Amino acid sequence: MKSRTGLFVILGIIVILLFWGCSAYNNLIGVDQDVKTKWGNVETNYQRRTDLYNSVIKTIEGSANFEKGTLTEVVAARAKATSITVDANDPKSLEAYQNAQAGLQSSFSKLLAVVENYPDLKTTAAFQGFQTQIEGTENRINVARQDYNAAVQSYNLKVKTFPNNIFAGIFGYHEKPFYKADAGSEKAPDVQFNIK
Repeated sequence: MKSRTGLFVILGIIVILLFWGCSAYNNLIGVDQDVKTKWGNVETNYQRRTDLYNSVIKTIEGSANFEKGTLTEVVAARAKATSITVDANDPKSLEAYQNAQAGLQSSFSKLLAVVENYPDLKTTAAFQGFQTQIEGTENRINVARQDYNAAVQSYNLKVKTFPNNIFAGIFGYHEKPFYKADAGSEKAPDVQFNIK
């Protein structure tokens, strides 16, 4: 009789651990998928930006007297930004992607500054529409990056807190990197107005 009771206790503990492990595994899958979804949203918004930049570049190329060197720099930065494949689990690949996107944004900002010298281009309805869409896209990118970081935080908490960390290690779930600000962005920009 005592051996039967001991057997039921052991079987009960095994069943409890099995259900607990299944629940932990399912929770880890859920937060992992949330991170992947949020990263997909970040990439979607960057793709929207790239598509808009392509349209702006085509509009600018149509201006016969436009400065070609700046345009070439933007085209090269666009090609680099779209050639990088990102693994959201790999901090180095995420950093390379961020750097390429920052390079694209920087070269495009230079392009927009040069456009200031071309009033005919600046006043076209197409170009004005692109400027509005680009501003909206930059806002979307910022929101998507914030959502991604919130999902990574939730995921990392699940992976690192006890007792989930035991099952996370067993099932191969590890901490994911956050999307970081571009280097130097912590410094206030030097804004100068050259009004004469």
